[in-house]
Formats: sequence, structure tokens, C-alpha cells
Amino acid sequence: MNGNNVRRLVGAVLLLVTATATAADPPLARWRGTDLAGGAAARFGSTHHGEAGVNYVYAAPTCEHASMRAEFELSAVVAEPVFLHVLARDDDSSAVCPIEIRLNDAVLFEGPNTFGKAGFTLKRFAIPTGVLKLGKNELAIINRAAAGQAGMPPWFMVARAAIGSADCDVNAPRPIEEDFVVRLPAERRPVPEPAKEGQRVSAFSIRGTKGWAWLPEQYLAEIPVLAKYKMNFLMNCYVSMFDIENQVWHSGEANRWWEPLPAEKRRKYEGIVRACQRDGIEFCFCMNPNLTSKRILDYDSGQDLDDLWQHYAWMADLGVNWFSIALDDISKGVDAAGQARVTNEILRRLRAKNPKAQLILCPTYYWGVGENERYPWDTNGEGRAAAYLTDLAEHLHPDVYCFWTGDSVVGRITRAGAEAFKSRLKHRLILWDNYPVNDQHPTMHLGPVTGRDRDLCEVIDGYMSNPLCPQNEINRIPLITQADYAYNPWRYDPARAIGQAILHLSETPEQRQALKDLVELYPGMLVYNKGPNWNPLVARFNEIVSVPHSRYIAAAYLRHAEDVAARLDAAFPDRFKDAVKLLRTNIETMRTSYAAQYGR
Repeated sequence: MNGNNVRRLVGAVLLLVTATATAADPPLARWRGTDLAGGAAARFGSTHHGEAGVNYVYAAPTCEHASMRAEFELSAVVAEPVFLHVLARDDDSSAVCPIEIRLNDAVLFEGPNTFGKAGFTLKRFAIPTGVLKLGKNELAIINRAAAGQAGMPPWFMVARAAIGSADCDVNAPRPIEEDFVVRLPAERRPVPEPAKEGQRVSAFSIRGTKGWAWLPEQYLAEIPVLAKYKMNFLMNCYVSMFDIENQVWHSGEANRWWEPLPAEKRRKYEGIVRACQRDGIEFCFCMNPNLTSKRILDYDSGQDLDDLWQHYAWMADLGVNWFSIALDDISKGVDAAGQARVTNEILRRLRAKNPKAQLILCPTYYWGVGENERYPWDTNGEGRAAAYLTDLAEHLHPDVYCFWTGDSVVGRITRAGAEAFKSRLKHRLILWDNYPVNDQHPTMHLGPVTGRDRDLCEVIDGYMSNPLCPQNEINRIPLITQADYAYNPWRYDPARAIGQAILHLSETPEQRQALKDLVELYPGMLVYNKGPNWNPLVARFNEIVSVPHSRYIAAAYLRHAEDVAARLDAAFPDRFKDAVKLLRTNIETMRTSYAAQYGR
């Protein structure tokens, strides 16, 4: 970490800024001037007239300094009118610099520019229908003066630019992926964000979450939250069906799928089913017979099939309509045809009881684009995903849905990836979004979901979140942002969503500020392109102490984390206890690191 980064980090620790987020639509693309390739910012500096990130173009003879360009990709094009917004200024000579603004093959403006000379001014240019296209696009801003030299008029400066609707805000803060900060809105708005007139809603027909080794009480606590934020689906984690009350779930002794569940456990899950039915939530029952089990399911054994079926029959008799067989993360029983036989037979039996029954299979190869991605159990040096998925597509009943976690296990999820995977598997997909899952590691991911294409819903039928464990209460912060995305991805704005999530879970200024500060300590793996076990709080602290002469910065960061823990306890005496406990555990880790570096 260089000195500038340290200073920015200190500022983030000592000066916590609260701003107001707008409800304007998020831009399709946006840039600082310096994001545009070319121009002369690298030669003459990028801070001018009170603006940072400024780029500028000189006359045609300056060659590479005469134009600046940006390539960007669109996965969907909105139907409503779209504009290019530019914050720019002319040079300070008496003449006016001629420019050309070109988007793909269309000229949006040509001639003497209409921006002021005294300061930066904002103008917008209508983008004709059909100019923006799916895939790659290019914006170019060109100085059309025939004579001139670098450093001298005529020149034209651009501070910021954006493409979006008429009310798109070019001055809005940078996207959270580039500069994470929570800006609390001035007022609480409905969540999910309502659609505009004529705009589609309920993009994913299935919208919900699963547990992660949750106990029955945790599922019950989340049902009203799902209903309030227009989610309609709750699936039990298959680990919850293990004997986690008495065994470590991955011990090899906990997954005894062939045994009936204890009567008390059955009673509790029957209560969960009834609560879901009362609140209009589809409960989905799931088991994984092969994960960490000392007796994996024999796909050709009638007895094994009956032993597994007893659990599905129990739930079917309760009126449950949705079921899942999960065969992910297994190293034994990776047989697509055998898995399909069992899945098809369970579906046949379910529909004999209830013709409306639906079944979702989580295949062993559950991520990627349907090519030969390497999985941990591909020990022969070659990926087997393509052959497995092709075999599964051939044998699996056409009515069965399949789970898919995205282009990778975690990370960005694209329409192109979904189309590729679906074309190989040839079955309907439900997105199993591996966010904000921490896989029981001592960390949290509390920032908004981001990096999901808006038009995924045109390829995928459902959206299901994979949550934190055991912190189901604080998990509601990212969950509300996922509800916002799943219901109306066309207007989803992660910066707006995270602010609204905090407002919806708090009542007082003290509560709002405490949650805001906690989210900024644990912004989420998606923002930083990390994995579920990444701990941003501890990782950033370790970066600080690795810099020479950083004792006081490290101490300030540690004091801030301690202050957040204290304020959370005070603001929420009866809530978020698991989150506060984990924060205090991480603080102890940081104290140990501080003492090792500087002494106590």
C-alpha cells in the first residue's frame, strides 16, 4: 500500500461521511475523463479548475492527443430515450474549439462546442434509436481543429461523462466496485424499487434464499423478511438435514440420509412449512445424500431409493410443492446417467402424490459455461464438465430444473455465461447465487449484490441467495439488496439498494450510522473480487501494519472497529448478536497482530 492509499484509508477511518443517494436510474456506462484512452492528461496532469480526473484533447496535428475514446459493453439496451451526459469546458482563448462527439457510427455533435469557458458545464446529447448495440460500443471525443500544438489552444476538457436516461446523474459518486462507501438516503423508499410505468417487474418468477446449516429457528425468523420484500421461495440447506445438533456437519457421521429424522426435528420443520404456507412462501425441501456421507447413494439400489424417498414423501404429504436433490461438491457418485435415473424416479413419485410437484437438481458440475472447467475432483488433469452435462441433458426428465452458480463459483454472473451453460444442459435454470455466503468462516459480506447482468432473467427462471452462517440476522442487509435485484433488475442500483437496506433495518440515526459503519468494514467479496473466506476488516488492517511507520494509522483503524462494535451493542441490544460477536473476534485478531508489530 503506497502513501496515498494509506492517507485515503486514514481518511476513511477518521472521517465518516454521510451523503444522500439519489433515486435516479443508474447509468449504462460512466467515465472520468481519465478513463478515456488518449488525450493529454498523462502529459499535462489531470486536475484542473477544481476538477480531478480531467482529460483533454488538442488540435489534430497533436495526433494521439487529439482524441479520447472509451470502449464499453452492453448486455441489454433500454427501450426508453437514452442520452450522453458530458461535464466539460472549452479553452480560455477567444475562439471556440471545434469538436466531434461520436458514438459508434453516429455523430452526436459536430462543430464549435457549446460548453462554457469560465468553468465546467453539463450538457446532454440525445442518442438516436439503434445507435447503442449489444456487445461492444465505442465513444469518441475528438478535437477537430486543423491547426494547433499540445499545451496551447484550441483544447477541450472533459471531467466526466455518462450514458443513461434523461435524469442520469453524471456527478453521482463512482460505482461501489470502484470506491465503496455507503451513502444513506434522506428517506426510506419502497424495496424492491418500483418499476416505472410500462416497465416490466417480477423478472425472476422464483426469488428467495436457502439456509446454510441454519437451525429451524433461523428459518422461521427469515420467513416474514422474505414476504415483506417480495421474495417467494425458501429452501432448507441440505446440511440442516444432517445431524448437526450432535455432530460436526462434515465429520462423516452427520449425514445419515437413510435414517428417519428425529421426531422433534420433524416437528420443527413442519412448523416451518406451515409458516411458509401462511406467508405465501414456497418451501423447497432439499437433501444431498452423497456429501460427506459414509454411505453414498447407490443409484441402482431400490432400497437406497426408498430410504431417500421417505423424506420427500414426508414433505409431499405436508403440501410442499417444490423439492431439490443436491449432488454438488461430491467426489463419489459423479455419474450423470445414474443421477438422472434417481432424480426422474423421485419426480415420478412426487407427481403421483401431487401433479404440481416441481423438482430442482443441483448437478455435480454446477458452474461455468458448460465447457471443460476444472473442478477439484477432476484428478486426471482434465475437466469433465462438458461430457457430464451432455450426458445429464440426455437422461434427465425435461421438467426438472437445474441450479447454476454462475460463470464461476463466485464472482460476476453474465447472460452469456447462462446461455452457454443452458445450451449444454438443455434444462431450465435457477441461479444459486453464492453471495453473501461465508461458508462458516469468521467473516461477513454485507455490501450489496453486484456484478449480475440485468437481463439474466431472460435466460434464468429463478434467483436464490446463498447466505451467511450463522449470522442470519445481519444477512438481511445483503438479502434486501438481492430482493431488489431479483424483483426488478432493470432498475437495480447497488448503491441505492444498500442505503435503503440499512434504512429498512433501522429506526434511529444511531442505528443507521452503526449499520453503515459495519457494512463499510465488511463491504463484501463481490466488491473486491474475493472469495467467501476473505475477511476485509482483518486483511486491510494487515495491509496497514505492513507499511513502515503506520503505528498511528493502525491504532486509529483498530479504535474505529472497537467503536463500531460498542455502538452496535448500544443501538441494537437485542439484535445482531452473532454479527457483533464475530466483529469482536476479528478485533482480537487485529489486536494480536498490532501487539506483534508494535507491542501493547
